[in-house]
Amino acid sequence: MEQLVKLPVRPAADSRNIIQGENYRITMLTEGLVRLEYSEDGIFEDRATQTVINRDFPAVDYQVKDTPEELEILTWRFRLTYDKKEFNPRGLRIHVTGNTGSGNDVWHYGDPAHDLKGTARTLDTIDGACELGSGLVSRDGFTVLDDSASLILTEEGWVSPRKKGIKDIYFWGYGLDFLECLKDFYYLCGKTPMLPRYALGNWWSRYYEYTEESYLELMHRFDEEGIPFTVAVIDMDWHLVNIDPKYGTGWTGYTWNKEFFPDPKRFMDHLHERGMRVTLNVHPADGIRAHEEMYEAMARELGKDISREEPVSFEITNPAFLSAYFKYAHHPNEEKGVDFWWLDWQQGGITKMEGLDPLWMLNHFHFLDSARNGKRPMTFSRYAGPGSHRYPIGFSGDTVVTWESLRFQPYFTSTASNIGYGWWSHDIGGHMNGFKDDEMAGRWFQLGVFSPINRLHSTKNEFNGKEPWRYKQEIRSMMGEFLRLRHKLLPYLYTMNYRAHAQDIPLILPMYYKNARSQEAYQVPNEFYFGSQLIAAPITSPRLPSLNMAKEKVWLPEGVYVDFFRGVIYEGGRMMDMYRDIDTLPVFAKAGSIIPMTEEIDANSAAGNPASFILKAYAGADGSFTMYEDDNETCDYEKGICVTTRFDLQWENEQSFTIYPARGELSLIPVQRAYTIELYGCTESEVDCCLAGAAMEVQTSYDSSRNCLRIELPAVSVTEEISVSFRKKLTLAENNVEKLIYDFLDQAEIAFDIKTRIYKLVCSGRAPYIIIGELQCMGLSEDLVKCITEILTAK
Repeated sequence: MEQLVKLPVRPAADSRNIIQGENYRITMLTEGLVRLEYSEDGIFEDRATQTVINRDFPAVDYQVKDTPEELEILTWRFRLTYDKKEFNPRGLRIHVTGNTGSGNDVWHYGDPAHDLKGTARTLDTIDGACELGSGLVSRDGFTVLDDSASLILTEEGWVSPRKKGIKDIYFWGYGLDFLECLKDFYYLCGKTPMLPRYALGNWWSRYYEYTEESYLELMHRFDEEGIPFTVAVIDMDWHLVNIDPKYGTGWTGYTWNKEFFPDPKRFMDHLHERGMRVTLNVHPADGIRAHEEMYEAMARELGKDISREEPVSFEITNPAFLSAYFKYAHHPNEEKGVDFWWLDWQQGGITKMEGLDPLWMLNHFHFLDSARNGKRPMTFSRYAGPGSHRYPIGFSGDTVVTWESLRFQPYFTSTASNIGYGWWSHDIGGHMNGFKDDEMAGRWFQLGVFSPINRLHSTKNEFNGKEPWRYKQEIRSMMGEFLRLRHKLLPYLYTMNYRAHAQDIPLILPMYYKNARSQEAYQVPNEFYFGSQLIAAPITSPRLPSLNMAKEKVWLPEGVYVDFFRGVIYEGGRMMDMYRDIDTLPVFAKAGSIIPMTEEIDANSAAGNPASFILKAYAGADGSFTMYEDDNETCDYEKGICVTTRFDLQWENEQSFTIYPARGELSLIPVQRAYTIELYGCTESEVDCCLAGAAMEVQTSYDSSRNCLRIELPAVSVTEEISVSFRKKLTLAENNVEKLIYDFLDQAEIAFDIKTRIYKLVCSGRAPYIIIGELQCMGLSEDLVKCITEILTAK
């Protein structure tokens, strides 16, 4: 058997952090994280487990008061008291210091933690919400992760059951310091790996009987429509499905259907030439049967009776099977062109080894195996419990096509960060059942663009395709724009991909991570931070018929914000209903934000580092952003082989915008780059531009409808510094309230006389609060008044 690929682990704790008695061991991992073990025989576990792999934290600053009857341990985050007996609620308690405001700052052993939830294994067949597992953060300031049932990772790279009857739990007492809690979780359980760049683009997926010809024709149609994709997902009909019943149902398969794909390598070569990567769906539960091409070689290696067509059963607990599974079923297909595998395991969590979930084994070993040729490892599978963030990307299962399913997904995605799981991929548009609703599909596409992974998907139903041209014109147009937007955002997304790995901050965070003491942050479950620079609140309900606008409750923390799509300026520190037409959703950049984007969006361009950028910057405060780039596909990023480029906006004093020289391995990027700076939310001004201290001619324009000053720079060397200054002091622009309200009224389907009365009132020059008061007395619908109020009071 080939040697197993092993996960690097550092499971031994620093002896200075250990307090041990006859039957207990307490390991201080940080000032807020403690491991609590109890064992009747006094033997404790120092090996890595399925969940916990690194306990080698630095020495912790703590104090111990030890008497024959009681042990007390103090750090600046908590006070632990323990009676040295078998763990029980009276004898083991921890008081978390620092006022969380919840009124519950003491944990007794066995108490349920009132956490803010984590995630779930799957959304299969779910129509709406489902029960979520536990997360790491809580408004009480503490949570518990029980690792007692987790299997052991052996030195040989395999798994083994652990001793029964032990207690092995991790107490997290970080108060409301949620990000620090998450950071230490990643240290304990392993970092999130970086995804290859192509994974952040658009994925085309459908459960459908494509042929080589029909699939490539579809990709050509997408080209004609200007719609880019970087990943081609081929569902299960790539392999033989209609087989002799004596071999099974055809659910599992590894032999290409040559009627559909006569030359698999040729097919995948075509996709690779287009800049796309390929993943194939597999349901491995039935093993390898005698009709498969690789059956004889694999059966012979595993000692099966070929003359009797003895099946090669799926025995994930057998190392010999696992080795042959990769050697014969997967590696040959990878040599033909498969880039990664979609592991569609739906057969439960039972194996011959007690406590071993086959899904975890598949995720673990597929991920490790995918790195064997120097590639950046990746797999695509369901969530298998805490620690699964080490094996991205997550497949959330077959969702039902309803507004209820759409409405649940933003919350589901953001709370997954509470257990460190940052790369969910949903069936965007929904997979099955449900009903056709063009508006719902369009809103789902918008959510996809502001999701970790944007994978369109649907089932075989002839009427359930996600091709944009199958929808009404206004929806079709919007879908295309949003799919293009996803690729334009790749420079920003890729930097956030690196941030997730290096700084332990997932792409998507619930609002309470940065606003833990604000009650409002817990009242907007579908609003989230999208990277370091944006806040998004996807729309998940239908339009209001007469207004042609959909509504979403949005909370903006203190500060100044600019609408990403419209350039409208908002003052924060408040909750409000926001109204948007089908072409937009509430997405905001805080003053000082800088977002690198590109127009180089076809699949081949998306896989590399661009030669031109649009830098969207937002007026009102100083800001800085450092863009990260590397080779996009290997693990050299772990060695620090990369390029960084810093952009600075100076607003408060000497107003300027600076592009600093690129730093690092410059061979990874073009020698010259062109930049267009779009500064939103500001007044108009002429500019001066300097390249390495010398004046440089640039093109400028101003879009008053979006309060945007646009500065086009020619291509210059990436080793030079570019500085833009403004000839007159910039100030925050004023929203064109009259035009915004006119445009809204013009499209609203309400009485003409009502439109006229409202517009005259708006143009009267009266104070906003007087206008709103009069609107409230006109007998108008609540939403009509609120929609106008949003515009009047934005800034």
